[in-house]
Amino acid sequence: MKSKLKILLAFSLLLTLTAFAPASDGPKYQVTNHFVVGGEGGWDYLSFDADSGRIFITRGSRVMVLDAATGKVLGDIPETAGVHGVALASDLGVGITSNGRANNVTIFDLKSLKKTGEVKTGSNPDAILYDPASHYVLTFNGRSKDATVIDPAKATVVATIPLDGRPEDAVTDLRGHIFVNIEDKNELSEIDIQKQTVMATWPLTGCESPSGLAMDRKNNRLFSVCANQVMTVLDAASGRLIATVPIGKHPDAAAFDPRTRLVFSSNGDGTLTVIHQDSPDKYTVVQTVPTAAGARTMALDPKSHRIYLVTAKFGAAPAATAEQPRPRPAMIPGTFEVLVVGKK
Repeated sequence: MKSKLKILLAFSLLLTLTAFAPASDGPKYQVTNHFVVGGEGGWDYLSFDADSGRIFITRGSRVMVLDAATGKVLGDIPETAGVHGVALASDLGVGITSNGRANNVTIFDLKSLKKTGEVKTGSNPDAILYDPASHYVLTFNGRSKDATVIDPAKATVVATIPLDGRPEDAVTDLRGHIFVNIEDKNELSEIDIQKQTVMATWPLTGCESPSGLAMDRKNNRLFSVCANQVMTVLDAASGRLIATVPIGKHPDAAAFDPRTRLVFSSNGDGTLTVIHQDSPDKYTVVQTVPTAAGARTMALDPKSHRIYLVTAKFGAAPAATAEQPRPRPAMIPGTFEVLVVGKK
């Protein structure tokens, strides 16, 4: 009997260790495909539509729509001046773009990609989020430092929520709370979407200029990627700092895959940091995937677990002038591409 008990205890311990072991011995990620799609204009956020297998890519003045399996361009959503992001309201059958230069959003039909409405926002709407629990869309406006709450079904503004500083990326817990990084204050704010007010604002200790934000809804953990090459992990219930994890340079997006328990940071230095959630309070970097310089925004396919990133090749920067003391290098025409990252 004692011997059987020992075996059972040993087996139980083995299962526990396996459940919480880092995924370092599992399949590794790598760039598995390149879709060279070309086209003019820069880029910002991209969104993955799990229902249709399409990728929505913002390109400065329009949105490109791609088939994620083939890289084929399926269509364009034009006249979205300074577009930063696309929110997908699949249950309403519409998508919504945040148009930074136009200070508005474009509402379009998800099937036809045709424009169905337009709503004014605060100044320079950047990140955009659809909250399925409330059926509201929120734009996070960098210049006016507020959030515009929109009812996309009625194409009307519901509220404007003042924020503590310049907002960046945002996530929803699907239970009435929206979380947003405050980039210029190194903070994170929690919004009550029903009351349309800020409930709390917490410091992101050790984080400089937080940009991308992701969430583990089951364990109430928030992942902010920061310009000083760290990702902070916060308890979404209390704002308590749980962990600080090293990442690559120039990050701009974060993603969490609840099935694999992996957190991703896409970095402009040409790397993708892969972090394993060993437990809700412990995180281990398990891989740094070489991608391409400038590939700092991404979208996650929750079904295939693939990551999609975008970038292009650039020539030499032009000579500095009085009007342009820090000129940016020009994008080489025809080099814009989508990188697909999957497991080996």
